[in-house]
Parts: sequence; C-alpha cells; structure tokens
Amino acid sequence: MKPGPLNALTDVPGIRVGHAQRVGGGYRTGTTVILPPGEGAVAGVDVRGAAPGTRETELLDPRNLVERVHAVVLTGGSAYGLSAACGVMDRLADAGTGFPVEGGVVPIVPSAVIYDLGRGGHFRATPAAELGAAAYDAASADEARNGSVGAGTGAVAGGLAGGVGTASAVLGSGVTVAALAVVNAAGSVLDPSGGLLAGARYGLPGEFGRLGPPSAREAEAWRPVKVTSFNTTIGVVATDAALSKAQCGKLAGVAHDGLARAIRPAHTMVDGDTIFGLSTVARSEPSSAELQDVLAAGADVFSRAVAHAVLAATGRPEAPAYLDVFPSARLPREERP
Repeated sequence: MKPGPLNALTDVPGIRVGHAQRVGGGYRTGTTVILPPGEGAVAGVDVRGAAPGTRETELLDPRNLVERVHAVVLTGGSAYGLSAACGVMDRLADAGTGFPVEGGVVPIVPSAVIYDLGRGGHFRATPAAELGAAAYDAASADEARNGSVGAGTGAVAGGLAGGVGTASAVLGSGVTVAALAVVNAAGSVLDPSGGLLAGARYGLPGEFGRLGPPSAREAEAWRPVKVTSFNTTIGVVATDAALSKAQCGKLAGVAHDGLARAIRPAHTMVDGDTIFGLSTVARSEPSSAELQDVLAAGADVFSRAVAHAVLAATGRPEAPAYLDVFPSARLPREERP
C-alpha cells in the first residue's frame, strides 16, 4: 500500500475539493466542498457525536430513495453554517446537476458543521450561501492542502490549532481510498504516552518522517487551556471501488475507528462527529476480501488525515500550533528516516 500522488482526497479519480474562508472583521471560519463526478457518488453516513449539526443525512439511509449525492459540504458556523450548502445547491442547479424531478433537478448536498462560533471575535460571523458558492468555484482535482483552510479555518483540537487534513492510500488491487477530515475536537490528538500526534502512528513509510517523539520536558509542560465549548470532527472517506449505499455507510462507520485512534476521547457529548462515505463507482465491485481491505484502509487514512490537519494548522494565541508547543518533535534533517 502506498499514498496516491497527492496523498489527498482528490487522489480518488473524479473528486474535486474546494475551500473558501474568511478571516478578519470578526470572522475566523470557512467552508469546504467535496464534488464527485457529474453523475454523483453513492453515499452513506455515520453520525456518532452527541451534538451533530447536519443536513440531508436521512436521505443516506439505505432504505430511502436517493442513491447518489452531488456534493458534500463541510463547514464552520455551527447550525448557522448549514446555509453555506444553499450556495452549493444554486451552483449545481445552474449547471443542471441534481436529482431529476418534473421541471428541473434538485441537487442532493449532505452537509455537516463544526462549532467555531466567536473564534474570530463576532459570534454571528458565520459562513453563508456566498461562502459555499466560493468554495464550489474553487474546487479542483489538484487540491491537497492541509491546515487552516476552508472549514478548518477556526478549528481547535484539544487546545491546539486544528484544521483540515487529507490522506490517501492505493491498495494492491489498484483501488484508491482517501479521506478529508475537519478536526475541531474536544479530545486530545496526542498519544497518551507522550506528545506525539496519535494519528501519525498510522502513517505510511516516510509520511511523517520529519516527526519524532517530543522531549519529556515539553510533554510534561503542555497544559491545554480548558474552555467550555462545543467541538466536532467531520469528514469524508471516499473510494473508486463500486460500493452500495449500505457499504458506503459501513465505510463511514469504520472511518470513525480511525477518528477514535487519532482523537481521545472521541464522540463526546460536546462533539458532533459525522463522517460521510462516498463511492464514485469507477471500478468494479470488490470481492469480500477486497472490501475488507477497503474498510481497513478507510480507518487508516482518516487517522492520518487527522494528524496532517493538526500538524499543518496555523497557531494563534488561544490555540497554538503543534510544533510551537512541541518544537523538539521536528527531527533534524540528519535524523529523518
């Protein structure tokens, strides 16, 4: 198994990702849009946090009508931010993309939010339809950024700066499995035995080669500021293997295992942890053994995506960057594998 060319969600052929954010003037928030190929992607969802903010998730129940979605929106702004999906729907409808009904189409755009209210100064400075449209317009098959972009702009992870992270894996069969996570967790993203990022343990050879365990002094000195807040980690795990709606839901569920490996505790009463599973159906239906490989990779890529999100996030006074707190975790060049 190896990472795809970009080590990103966009390594799944046909998937595009767009970010838009606003910082300043009371804002520190943003929106991320995941766009499948024009015909849409088969989709499932698994919601495990106790405080979710979501839209269109009931449609993804295998018992319900719609098989494919035309975009997924991940956004800041808590429940207010769900309006960003309206801008994405407008763009899709203008392009004639959606579920066909008499007189036109209805784009299917499941969405989930993180809680970042007030992190730029103004409580109601949240994403709206315009920011969703901007993220749609920015969507690219080459988007591979990690850190404080899009929906992760105002994110905080266990007292550290959080953000967007992405990772991919190409299996021996040629199937690609990839994830994008927006990490805004109440729990810690650190290994409990020290200050190493927990998700980095699942990295592929050389992926986190510049990281090592931080010094015991730095690990013992770290005391995250305790604040009363809502949080949430949300994301997408996708593959080009042909999965059913129910199997996409299972892929999302297994990705939560990856979330729980990288964040401790996960799925708390103040998190709305939600993961969408997507299949572009570009390759053949996997065998039973191949499906197990896809599911296992789904957990691993999500863990890795969480680590990339925190490692690349930009620090600020109330949420320092990981390497600002643990500078000794950055290995000298001569010690890197």
